[in-house]
Amino acid sequence: MELAQLTTATLDWINGYGTNVLVALIVLIVGWYLAKWLAYLVVQLLPNTKAFDDTVAPMFGQLVRYGVIITAIVIALSGLGVQTASIIAVIGAAGLAIALALQGTLSNIAAGVMIIWLRPFNVGDYIESSAVNGTVKQVGLFATRLRTIDGLYVFTPNAKIWDATITNYNKEMTRRLSFDVGIDYKADIDLARKVLLDVANADERVLSTPEPVVYVMNLGNSSVDLQLRAWTRTSDHWETRMAINEAGKKALDAAGVDIPFPHMRILAPELVQK
Repeated sequence: MELAQLTTATLDWINGYGTNVLVALIVLIVGWYLAKWLAYLVVQLLPNTKAFDDTVAPMFGQLVRYGVIITAIVIALSGLGVQTASIIAVIGAAGLAIALALQGTLSNIAAGVMIIWLRPFNVGDYIESSAVNGTVKQVGLFATRLRTIDGLYVFTPNAKIWDATITNYNKEMTRRLSFDVGIDYKADIDLARKVLLDVANADERVLSTPEPVVYVMNLGNSSVDLQLRAWTRTSDHWETRMAINEAGKKALDAAGVDIPFPHMRILAPELVQK
């Protein structure tokens, strides 16, 4: 008799709520995959518009994903008979509890929003701070992804970057390069200056405005220290710097301008004794 009553009760529950549970599961599954698809679509399409770029798109994609998932959960619970007001109250209470427990996470979100708003850097820029350095690959809702010069993957919270001083090597269109060289005290400074200026002016990547200059920076213990200053486009900086280092050394050698180096004089033991 008890088994029959249990069976009847089970069938009644399935008839009354089974369909609603099935629909709720379908809504959750569809919502999950829809959230992933819409987030992907946002990341792919937003950079094609004038108002957004590769820096903004990932964060908007994550916001869309989480928004769709939360909406699907609310719809599923409503289908099970849970009152909307109750759902909102539960979400509010849960949100408050999560906010108190994950204050660091919320600070990362706030930092991410500020990075997107003020734009100290964009995707593709090389940045340096006390927290991290590398080429920015993605600015997310919680963290920023970078790639170092030697190809390492770096994942750092947004708050770590936002709280530090950021140096952006790509923000400005032009950048100055400096070539330091020490010449012998007997060398002709004017000749060395002319040689270095000829090297700079011969490189097409060196800008004519501001024009290259050579200064005597220091009178050292064994050399007169010169510095060549020239400007290039930021994208050409490193290649031009390396090229001028090599070309400058060769040109000074060809012109007979000696570059001194430290010497050590070792006396023979018999001379020391004397």
